Amino acid sequence: MNKTFNLLFFIKKSKIKANGTAPIYLRITIDGKPKEIASKRYIQPDKWNSKLQKVSGSSDETKSLNLYLKTLEQQVYDAHHSIVKDKTIATASSLKSKLQGTEQRARMLVPIFQEHNDKVETLVGQEFASGTLERIYLQSFGL
Repeated sequence: MNKTFNLLFFIKKSKIKANGTAPIYLRITIDGKPKEIASKRYIQPDKWNSKLQKVSGSSDETKSLNLYLKTLEQQVYDAHHSIVKDKTIATASSLKSKLQGTEQRARMLVPIFQEHNDKVETLVGQEFASGTLERIYLQSFGL
């Protein structure tokens, strides 16, 4: 079971652009192992409130950016809940992958064989004889 789960928004001052804006990052830490995700938003460093982890001000742009950060935070919590609900071990890497849509699906043996058999079936008459396909199906089903 996971002991710790923490989120932190921060600006990366080491990556300040030529126009003076810094990127806003999200750091996910699970059991002391952090992963950073770029929020793809930029802000003037003097407008960032690191204590509150949001942009200071009351302009429409500021409100919109803070709402975006809250939405991103909620997506992280939803992804974490989904991982826990599926009874898999949540790590910062798995959470980042889920958020970015790059998670690896576990491949099971039967679907791998089925995919192979489907490919062979499409190549019957070109690269494989029909008897080869029959033997594959007989071996697959233990007949």
